[in-house]
Amino acid sequence: MTLQRRPATAPLKVLLETLEADGALVVQNMFPDSVISEMRSAVARAAETSPPGTATQGFGEPGRAFAGANTIRFSTLGKVSPVYFDMLDNAVFGAIADAVLLPSCGSYWVNTGQVMIIGPGERAQGLHRDCYNWPRASAPDWPYCPDVTLSAIIALGEVTEEVGATRVIPGSHRWADFTDCGDHEQTVPAELNPGDALVYSGKTVHGGGANRTPDRWRWAMHLSYVVGWLTPEESSPLDYTDEELRGRSARVQRLLGHRSYDPRPHLGGGLWLRDVKAIEETWPS
Repeated sequence: MTLQRRPATAPLKVLLETLEADGALVVQNMFPDSVISEMRSAVARAAETSPPGTATQGFGEPGRAFAGANTIRFSTLGKVSPVYFDMLDNAVFGAIADAVLLPSCGSYWVNTGQVMIIGPGERAQGLHRDCYNWPRASAPDWPYCPDVTLSAIIALGEVTEEVGATRVIPGSHRWADFTDCGDHEQTVPAELNPGDALVYSGKTVHGGGANRTPDRWRWAMHLSYVVGWLTPEESSPLDYTDEELRGRSARVQRLLGHRSYDPRPHLGGGLWLRDVKAIEETWPS
C-alpha cells in the first residue's frame, strides 16, 4: 500500500473518507510557505541550545530509546515563535479534528506541539499507536472505540525516506488486536514537502523512520490533539500564562488549557475549573 495524498483544498468529506479508510493520509500544502519558513527559522535557532538525545518521554533513561539518541525534541513552541499560534488556528486541520474528536467530547486540547528533528544515523523508532497513552480509553472496546487523539507530522523542510520519514501501516487502525503493531516490512514512508502534513488517527501504527544519511537532518514537528476529558502529554497550561494568551483566539486559549472543559452536548461535568467557575469567567475584563 501507499499513503494517499490529498490537497488541502479538497472537500472535507474527501479528507475524512481517506482518513477513515486508511487511518492516515498526506494533506498537501496544509500550511502556507510563510508560516513554514518562519517556524523553520525559529526552530533552527532554538535547536542550537537543545542537544539531541535529551528527551525522555517522562520515563527518565528508559524513555530515551523511544525519543531517539540523535533526535532533537522540544516543545512550548509558542515561545519559540508566535506563528505557532497561527498553526493552531489552521482551518483545515481544525475541521478534521472537529469531525474526528467532537463526537466524543465537548472540546479538545493540545496533546503535543513538539519539534522532532531526526539526526544522521538515528535508528527507526519503535512502531506504536498514539492512543497507547490512554489504554483504558481505547482497549476495552477496540477497535470500535472512539478516536481520542489525532496527530499531524508537519514538514518544516523536505522529508524523504532517506532522512527518516515517519513510517505508517495503512489500515492498522482496524486491526483486531490492540497490542499488535505489525513489523517494519508492513510500513510505508510518509514523504512530505514543506507545508505538507501526515494526518493520522491515534489508532494507526506508525513510528519515526531511520535517518540513513551521514549529514542531513529531518526537519519536522508534531502537532496532536486529545479529547478534553483526558490528560495531555504536554503541560501547555503551565507553559503559558493567561497574560501571554490573552490576545489569542478563543480556540488557541482552549487548546492550550486556558479555558475550562464543557462536555456539552455530551454527558459529563465541567472540568478544569478555577474557583468553581469556568476559567474564562474568572479573567478580568
